[in-house]
This record gives sequence, structure tokens and C-alpha cells, in this order.
Amino acid sequence: MDNPVYKLLIVEDDLGIAQAIQTQASMWNFDVRIVENFRDVTGEVTSFSPHIILLDITLPFFNGYHWCSEIRKFSRVPIIFISSAADNMNIIMAMNLGADDFIAKPFDLNVLLAKIQALLRRSYDFAPTSNVLAHRGALLDLNDHTLSFNGEDIPLTKNEYRILSCLMEQKGKVISREKLMERLWETDQFVDENTLTVNINRLRKKLDSAGLIHFITTKFGVGYLIES
Repeated sequence: MDNPVYKLLIVEDDLGIAQAIQTQASMWNFDVRIVENFRDVTGEVTSFSPHIILLDITLPFFNGYHWCSEIRKFSRVPIIFISSAADNMNIIMAMNLGADDFIAKPFDLNVLLAKIQALLRRSYDFAPTSNVLAHRGALLDLNDHTLSFNGEDIPLTKNEYRILSCLMEQKGKVISREKLMERLWETDQFVDENTLTVNINRLRKKLDSAGLIHFITTKFGVGYLIES
């Protein structure tokens, strides 16, 4: 199984620096977005659902401290500050607001990528051989049956895990209700159509609450799918 593609959001108004990071990160198979709307950085975080954020201090309209504070109101996604203002007071301020690391400009791109990868390993506890299914920023670990999104865990029951893993394993394909019920029978419990419906509805509510809106699509009379 392919390793998951990590999503990196760059909040940097120096386009030359941002594009240099983007080029380097893309070589390591990162999905990279550079923020364009500096009036609504949190909106771009919500729409892109990154696994990690690079955040400059000096930005148009609002500084990086403001955006770090705003992001921390709804997400624990790892944040690395990148700034030429690397004195102790700025580093302490960044860490107190919830940043995970601080890298002084100018920096070596290879060192930056190494720090990004190290922080991802610490944050998501992924070994290179992790058996993980990824979609829209959601990460389903098949080894320990955990689901995470934006650095936060989403608790799943056994049945919810089995439904979600079945759908994510065959992303883009419609899975019949009968196939899903067969997967649930692996728990040694008899499952009827009403039980399946209840489990699907509960799973959807959890996903919606976490920000994964319309993650599972219903094909009436056929089954369910996660659209690729």
C-alpha cells in the first residue's frame, strides 16, 4: 500500500520563499498549497485540511501569532513558524501560542524538510510501514483502528471502524449494503439492515462534527461510497 500523501500549507507572503519550499516539498511527495487569501487564513486551513502548516510571523493584515491563536481554537494540526525574527521573545511567543517548532530564516531547504518529516512522525506516530488509508486529510490506521483528522483523534466503535475501512479500502467504488453487513458480521454479531443504517448515521455525525462533511455518499438503492 502506498504511503499517505501529507498535505502542507504554506502561510508565507514572500512568494519566492513559498515557491522554493513548495518545489522542495513536492519532490518528497507532499501535496502543497500556498495561502493566497491572507485575510482568511483559517478559511484556507479549513478547506485544505493540512497535516502540517508553515507560518511566517510578518504577514499582510494579521500577523502569524494571530493566525496561530485562531487555528488553535479548532485544530491541533502541527505548526512550524518560519521567520527572520528569531530572537528569544518571538520564539517564546510562538511556542506559548501553540506552535510546535520555530525555524529561523534563512534556512536550508533540506533541513526544513527534515524537521517537517520529524514533526509529522511525532504528531501522527507513523512508521514508514504504517498501514494507513488517507482521504481528504482523514487518516485511518489499520494497525490500531484509529481515525485522525487535523491532528485530532475521532473515536470509532468496532462497527464504525469496519464500515469506514471497507469504504476507504475501495474508495471510488459503490459498496452494497449487503457487503457492509458481511463486514460487520466479522464481529460475530448478527447485523440487520436497521443496525447498519444506525451505524452509518452515527459514523456520519462523528465525521461531520470533526469537519469531514459529506465524507460518505449514499447511492440510493445501491449502497455507499467514498468518492475519490
